[in-house]
Amino acid sequence: MSAIRLRFCGATGTVTGSKYLLEYASRRLLIDCGLFQGYKQLRLRNWASPPFAAASLDAVALTHAHIDHSGYLPLLARQGFRGKVLCSSATRDLLGLMLPDAAHLQEEEANYANRKGYSKHHPAQPLYTMADAHQALSLLHGQAYDREIALPGGAQLRLVPNGHILGSSCAHLQVAGTSILFSGDLGRPNDPLMLAPRPPRRADYLVIESTYGNRRHAQADPAQALAEVINRTAARGGVLVVPAFAVGRSQSLLLHIHRLKAARRIADIPVYLNSPMAGAATNLYLRHLNELRIDQMEAAALFAGVRFIESPEESRRLNARNGPMIIISASGMATGGRVLHHLARFAPDPRNTVLFAGYQAGGTRGASLVAGEKTVKIHGEQIPVNAEVCQLDSLSSHADGDEIIAWLRGFEKPPRHTFIVHGEPASADALRRKIQDELAWPCSVPEYLESATLD
Repeated sequence: MSAIRLRFCGATGTVTGSKYLLEYASRRLLIDCGLFQGYKQLRLRNWASPPFAAASLDAVALTHAHIDHSGYLPLLARQGFRGKVLCSSATRDLLGLMLPDAAHLQEEEANYANRKGYSKHHPAQPLYTMADAHQALSLLHGQAYDREIALPGGAQLRLVPNGHILGSSCAHLQVAGTSILFSGDLGRPNDPLMLAPRPPRRADYLVIESTYGNRRHAQADPAQALAEVINRTAARGGVLVVPAFAVGRSQSLLLHIHRLKAARRIADIPVYLNSPMAGAATNLYLRHLNELRIDQMEAAALFAGVRFIESPEESRRLNARNGPMIIISASGMATGGRVLHHLARFAPDPRNTVLFAGYQAGGTRGASLVAGEKTVKIHGEQIPVNAEVCQLDSLSSHADGDEIIAWLRGFEKPPRHTFIVHGEPASADALRRKIQDELAWPCSVPEYLESATLD
């Protein structure tokens, strides 16, 4: 029997670029296919040849639609991959929005850089194009949860809901009598929007994320923390700018704001969702209510009192307004998109607030702002930051260290080995120690391009 080899081609020492290459019986399966984000040395990996030949892959399995797990697919298609990309049905629907949007942003940013002349490359080129994105979409095959999916070489895949965002799942593989579980990004047990992650039962090997492995989310009511930020910004007559992922975080924020307004815990100030993709994604949430805690009535209320900004002209007009108002706009780590124009406009004014409602990867503008930087570079210019900057980890859709351990306790017996990924070094190592101390499981934190043989 040939050995099973697992190679870590991303999300090691960082929370981005998730890619895991599984080799068995002369077959090659890629689990997740994400873009690197954050530090320049990580982003440069997106432009380099991947550590495997795309055309040699038999299939790709995706845990969810976030770009750090799916955003490399257009490049994979351009490089010659023509196999199936297996994912949940909701993930397939979301990627129909997200991959063209990511390509559009790449093209738009390259065009803007060429017009303004701030790129070091002449001319600036997008990482990939809309044509590449649509080629990738043609490879997607949506699957039902909890169904055994046949893979080349006699392996099987089962997608199990994990509560992170719409369509997110753990990928459970059976290969030659050996089971391997990839957690994907693990959701939280008491998320107001998503159902709790399904408890695991057993696996011979586990690949677990560690985004918040060294932290405990605040136990305070996240809605109350959000209300306090909104109320003090409104009292100053300011604008609250929220960089938010178009899928997951935007919908959770809309739900919280709707409930706060209904309870009269915040004033009825205007709310703008300046992300066409986030608006379209919110519609998809209505089509997949079986994955949510809320019913049809409350899901429809996500749209109540929210102005959806579609065109670039509307977005520019929004920058001409004054507060109080709330602007929710992608991207969640302020790495690109329309939110950059809002930050350039509103960050210099001390009446305003910039609120980060999730994890900020090292090297991103979001991480710099949360760390207290007083200037931020946007479109080649240094923008002063006089606005209040705050971060509410309690709004995160990632399980914290304690919640990960609680989920792991659902195993009937320990895996033979646990690999800790998708965390910056301090987080990953903290989770390693936590698993060893509290569960006494054998575990390790793999390095970039490290390989492991699975018996």
